Amino acid sequence: MRTLARWARAEWGLLHVTVREPLLKRPWRAIPMTLGAVGLTALLQFVQNQSWGFRLVQNIGAVRAEDPLWLGLLRTPLSLFVPALDLPVWGALAQLLFVFGIAEICLGWWRTLTIAYVATLAGTLYARVGIMLGPHAPMGLSGADAQVVDTGPSAAVVGLAVYLGWRYGAYVTAAGVVTAMVVEMLLKENLAGKEHLAAIAGVTALCGAAALRHRHGQQPQRRARTPIRP
Repeated sequence: MRTLARWARAEWGLLHVTVREPLLKRPWRAIPMTLGAVGLTALLQFVQNQSWGFRLVQNIGAVRAEDPLWLGLLRTPLSLFVPALDLPVWGALAQLLFVFGIAEICLGWWRTLTIAYVATLAGTLYARVGIMLGPHAPMGLSGADAQVVDTGPSAAVVGLAVYLGWRYGAYVTAAGVVTAMVVEMLLKENLAGKEHLAAIAGVTALCGAAALRHRHGQQPQRRARTPIRP
């Protein structure tokens, strides 16, 4: 048990310290954007299950690879909050509350939304490339997938989970998320599984860019601290 506790502290200790104080001081006020996202997702779920609202939600937030690119890009921001019709909405709401909430406290609301958008956009663009590659390519898709609605909040949740794991040293957790998405893709072989991997690839690129920027930012400081010898 002690070994497990030490591992947990090493894996999630920094995240716990970062999240704990804001939640204790101002529980729900610490995550206003997350609460808004959960509320918007619940509202869109309600509307799209009404006879009068299904077409409305599809027109403003459903992205398919068969759509013109400009229309897909226009709908992508709202598609983050359109839950899949064939999955329980409570699971999506719980994921949003948990992962978006932690991300909002740790990263701020605008950075959380940016990373979520990058993850979702990576999946959206991948679907078009996958269809161009065809079903016989390793990550290709069949033409029928062009009519399937892109994954909703799940790609953003997966991307944020991987980014938080990298940023706060929870590398085993991040690796676990990636492994779970690979297993999902191998078992289901559907559009959503492959879009999740594309979302991870997009967020990994963000992590690499952030690491390079941090490294280049440190180099001048190190030079300044080096004493000049005669």
